[in-house]
Amino acid sequence: MSNKRKLVPMELVLFLVVFFTTFRGSFGASKQTKSKASYGIGSSVVFPVTGNVYPNGYYHVTLYIGHPPKPYFLDIDTGSDLTWLQCDAPCTKCTPAPHALYKPNKNLVRCEDPLCASLHWPANKPCKTPDDQCDYEIVYADHGSSMGVLIRDSFPLRLINGSVAGPRLIFGCGYNQEVPDSFDPPHTDGVLGLTGGQLSIVSQLHEQGITRNILGHCLSGKGEGFLFFGNDLVPSSRVVWVPMLLNSLEKRYVLGPTELLYGNRATGVKGLLVVFDSGSTYSYFSSDAYKATLAIVKKDLNGKQLKDAVEDQNLPVCWKGAKPFKSIQDVKNYFKPLVLRFTKAKNVQLQLPPAAYLIITKDGNVCLGILNGSEVGLGNDNILGDISLQDKMVIYDNEKQQIGWVAANCDRLPNTDRDYIGGSSQPFASNMDILEEHLEEEL
Repeated sequence: MSNKRKLVPMELVLFLVVFFTTFRGSFGASKQTKSKASYGIGSSVVFPVTGNVYPNGYYHVTLYIGHPPKPYFLDIDTGSDLTWLQCDAPCTKCTPAPHALYKPNKNLVRCEDPLCASLHWPANKPCKTPDDQCDYEIVYADHGSSMGVLIRDSFPLRLINGSVAGPRLIFGCGYNQEVPDSFDPPHTDGVLGLTGGQLSIVSQLHEQGITRNILGHCLSGKGEGFLFFGNDLVPSSRVVWVPMLLNSLEKRYVLGPTELLYGNRATGVKGLLVVFDSGSTYSYFSSDAYKATLAIVKKDLNGKQLKDAVEDQNLPVCWKGAKPFKSIQDVKNYFKPLVLRFTKAKNVQLQLPPAAYLIITKDGNVCLGILNGSEVGLGNDNILGDISLQDKMVIYDNEKQQIGWVAANCDRLPNTDRDYIGGSSQPFASNMDILEEHLEEEL
């Protein structure tokens, strides 16, 4: 298997553990600040996205944090709610990153903060005192853990209505990353957690009256895309909506039940619950669903000019042709779409064309981008990762508790003035020149 792939931090295998103990780092007391007045609920913010499924294995955005603001690359993760940065607290163990480590400055979050309490798990140790700092530990399925402490700092944002906001948000200062030798971590500064939990950046922005509690992403198979918070970019038509399955503990984006088809043929797999998770490079099926999918794909390939490419170690299942493949277009006639039919949502379907579950490796082979989640500790979870979320706008509406998707050109960053506000050809901008021009005046 490729050591590039990144597994999702799932609640069955992810523990947001809050130890209310004191880390003996170089922090001082923090000041609690009240939320500023609303910057105009209903506006939105848009971020350019960079990355790919293969060979990078992740998509990231740039957020500016602190005062003065500094840029950080964050891995987009709709499978967890905690945003964290590698942090000089000092750092016990950090991985190579594109920017200098974030330096905290007397901005600890204390145990008495409600967002610290929102991480509380029944097995956690109670706070010794309300003034203790709020520590965290995230344990991932197969690529280690992050340990740190919660802090609060400013996140300057330019909204598409032209205003600039500088909310102070809570996130993790990670001073100890444990990474297995077999895993090549993403070259980012941390993770942007985007589930529906209270600690999610989107939930915090909504609580402060800055954006609606809605987010969406459009990940291009060519390596670009965009992420947005708020509802201004949500199309008024053509979006297919399915209600989320509510789970008060996990706050994951779960849909179902679904029936799995290959082309128009039933695989025999029914009742699947699926998790939409951009923190995972590939998709993962539970053991029975994976075996059924692999069996019907292999059966359909009988008589076609593809042979097993066991020498290709990028993914567990690969095939080779008479000559190396250059793109998915070269193999689309060999494979059929996978279909997830939502049996309790008026038979709504999510079509996964070959490009949504296959990759072409550097060796010119085609590999199955659906893996056996049971082999990596995911149990019965079925995860739709980046590979299956590409080239469509996916919208997570935490207010109406529904997820929607629509075909979209993710290569083109929306021009918010022209496409969503009207009357101007001013290009989309989120650069620091604009932020710095307005921050001192508005904040």
